[in-house]
Amino acid sequence: MAIPDWILQLGYDGLDRGIIPDFLVRLTIRALLRQRLREINHGSLEANHDAKMAWIEGVKQRTTIADVPDKANEQHYEVSTRFILSTLGPYAKYSSCLFHTGKETLEEAEILMLESYCEKAQLQDGQDILDLGCGWGSLSLYLAQKYRNSKITGLSNSATQKAHIDALSKSRGLSNLEIITADVNTHDFSETTRFNRILSIEMFEHMKNYKVLLRKVSTWLKSSESLLFIHIFCHRMTPYHFEDAGEDNTNWMAKNFFSGGTMPSHDLLLYFQDDLTLVRSWYLSGTHYSRTLEAWLNLQDRNGKAGLQELRADAKAKGQDPIEGDKAFYRFRVFYMACSELFNFNGGEEWGVGHYLFKKA
Repeated sequence: MAIPDWILQLGYDGLDRGIIPDFLVRLTIRALLRQRLREINHGSLEANHDAKMAWIEGVKQRTTIADVPDKANEQHYEVSTRFILSTLGPYAKYSSCLFHTGKETLEEAEILMLESYCEKAQLQDGQDILDLGCGWGSLSLYLAQKYRNSKITGLSNSATQKAHIDALSKSRGLSNLEIITADVNTHDFSETTRFNRILSIEMFEHMKNYKVLLRKVSTWLKSSESLLFIHIFCHRMTPYHFEDAGEDNTNWMAKNFFSGGTMPSHDLLLYFQDDLTLVRSWYLSGTHYSRTLEAWLNLQDRNGKAGLQELRADAKAKGQDPIEGDKAFYRFRVFYMACSELFNFNGGEEWGVGHYLFKKA
């Protein structure tokens, strides 16, 4: 039975004040996940497949690549950098890390995943490499240090992310890294700027029309030998949208953290091979991401006093009531918990991480 909206709204008010115990939050999240699975797999295999094909055709008809890129900045990428960094590992990797044994430190898991990208994307020193959706620079900075003879370009929608990466790049004496702030809806590179490798880590979940996006990205590859590597989180079989219906919407995740977002299915990108052809794919259990998120939550709590002060100051600087900083702090705690529960659901077998390697068609 679905949880009534009015009960959810009361709960959301409690979450903003940080007064609901974590064990109750997690129990509620698991109930909502069971409800979500019933919604996306509610018919026969044939009916579910037909619905999936209709969903994919609908995505291809969308008029924009990304619906609300400014919302992604507001909800994630231009939140106080100092606060975000206080919750992440030393490489500031804001995406799933790799826990081979489950006993790795967060730093070790960051490096393991970054190295897996280098191997899977077949990176070599001297290549021109684009980090598409570069976040706080975990991959861009790692590649710039590892491949000193390569030109690394990072593309981000956030000016504050660029400022952070530029400062680190300067302090480390990296002359082979350039960060560009742009909206993928409208940005294009000049005809003389092409790449041997393009890597995109957890950006496609903010996108909608993958046909148009992949067509554009394919034109940025230098030749038929050039490769595109993509890392996304995904459901094992069913794609769906995060629906945000406005101020009264009770879809907490869509409203606060993933407006305009998409949950891809693991096979979703295979339906968009007009301009790029799949070379190889990989699937990683959701337990890797769950461990990552629990590590972030632990760091947020460990640095909680300073984090609250930073978010209060950030709210005040934006002309808001400092109480909005408290809300942001507690919402991030719930976000990390909710995502951890999602990726750990059914032992990590429902939602996980997909890796894909494409070449020009």
